[in-house]
Amino acid sequence: MPPQAAAPVPARSSAAHSSAGPTSPTSPTGPTGPTSPAAATATGLCKVYGRGETRTVALDSVSVEFGRGQFTAIMGPSGSGKSTLMHCMAGLDSVSAGSARIGDTELSALNDRQLTRLRRDSVGFVFQAFNLLPTLTASENITLPMDIAGRKPDRRWLDTVVSTVGLAGRLDHRPAQLSGGQQQRVAVARALASRPEIIFADEPTGNLDSGAGAEILAFLRYSVRELGQTVVMVTHDPTAAGYADRVVFLADGRLTDELDAPTPEGVLDRMRRFDAKARTS
Repeated sequence: MPPQAAAPVPARSSAAHSSAGPTSPTSPTGPTGPTSPAAATATGLCKVYGRGETRTVALDSVSVEFGRGQFTAIMGPSGSGKSTLMHCMAGLDSVSAGSARIGDTELSALNDRQLTRLRRDSVGFVFQAFNLLPTLTASENITLPMDIAGRKPDRRWLDTVVSTVGLAGRLDHRPAQLSGGQQQRVAVARALASRPEIIFADEPTGNLDSGAGAEILAFLRYSVRELGQTVVMVTHDPTAAGYADRVVFLADGRLTDELDAPTPEGVLDRMRRFDAKARTS
């Protein structure tokens, strides 16, 4: 059954990163199916802003894979490059050097039209700001990307998604008639509705209270474990990261650590280590 209420983070022990990740459930894919075991891959990824005295290295040779059917959290202090990494991996920002791929597709090889099509058809987004159109109903907001693409939604899948996020009684409501938590549920449903290869979530609970935030995190986790989705989430919150299967840590634009089967306590301990290193460096 899909989660209908805020779910606590399950008790589990922290484990160090190992080469063998958790078993991935079958993931919905496009007509030809995946050929890469990773939903998204960064290899030697660099992102530089500005020149000369204003030059800032946001990402410094980052290499990381995001496995299919896995929930990965990206964490790090402010300015660590976590949102920049997500934007580059999602095709929302260009890379300065290195490689960013969705499945087997190299993003730097695509023109603007191809990038737009890839983001529309293969990538789902959930942002801190809900990004709903105020004049549309919840149902219309959910299907908007497919409507723009001229595609009819899979009604059975759409019903599953709506049931998963608990919106069956709110589909005719406009955003102003919904609570913040309900609006973010609509955003999650919109991201899931087209069965994308991967969903990127940037601080998805940042504008929500703890109860509504826990519901959204439970929905994202359920979409991975029961619906076979792949989710990559940027967060600063150890409790939110505790819902993930894996956490990758960034500092100063570099990948510094990983943690499998995270708990909030284990994530907080790693973050404290980074703070201690920053104070002594």
